[in-house]
Amino acid sequence: MSTDTTATAAGSGASATETFRNKVRDGGDIDHARVSAIVTDALTALHDVVRKHKLTYDEYDALKAWMIRVGEDGEWPLFLDVWLEHVVEEVANADREGAIGTIEGPYYVPGAPEFQGEATLPMREDEKGTPFLFQGTITDLAGAPLEGGLVDFWQADDDGYYSQFAPGIPEWNLRGRVTTGPDGTFKINTMKPAPYQIPNDGACGALIRAAGWHAWRPAHLHLKVSAPGRQLITTQLYFDGGQYVTDDVAQAVKPDLVLHPQKADSGNGEQVTYDFPLDPA
Repeated sequence: MSTDTTATAAGSGASATETFRNKVRDGGDIDHARVSAIVTDALTALHDVVRKHKLTYDEYDALKAWMIRVGEDGEWPLFLDVWLEHVVEEVANADREGAIGTIEGPYYVPGAPEFQGEATLPMREDEKGTPFLFQGTITDLAGAPLEGGLVDFWQADDDGYYSQFAPGIPEWNLRGRVTTGPDGTFKINTMKPAPYQIPNDGACGALIRAAGWHAWRPAHLHLKVSAPGRQLITTQLYFDGGQYVTDDVAQAVKPDLVLHPQKADSGNGEQVTYDFPLDPA
């Protein structure tokens, strides 16, 4: 593996695209009426934008060139996950009573190392950052602990890079899956992540610069939490007072997802407790 730790849009985009292609999705029978309704509404909305802003042919050609570049850079997963997924998630989880969800993002990889009850995530000997203990309990909606719950956890490192999406990082760095025992509890020892910019040397970065936006996401933890007979929840957790919590480029922060860490009981770093009540399947 390369020792260069600089992630590029093309490299990150290619990894995100390949990861998405490997997802197992069975769409079943095609509902032609639903496809027609959704596509017609989407095109109608775009037609309205063209008319409202009196789009010129130069701008139209620039759009086509940019869309071609998004594909060449492998950034369609990034573009959709940053600017569209938060609304898809909002609709999908509107009826939940338990744990709060938000976007998955493009950097999830299945098959991380497994742990029982407590984990110290795989990390480099010289892993930078503040030691951080993330702990909690998986419960039903009444608060009863759930045995066999699973916390599938991943995060960026202190430089804002994800393993398997940036060179020079061990394969499963800061990724792991923790299964709960009869008391439903889990503990994850890791390093506190840092804010990071989404890859900005490719097509998405070009859009950000053209619009005068910023490319930053606040520091966050990623989780997929599940248990037998319960709905899986995909979420991210942020840090009170952190940069970009109120100005996330992906618009994924919700008040209930902001953590308030305290000094660790061990005296080394920080810790926080956060529980996951799960809805019935």
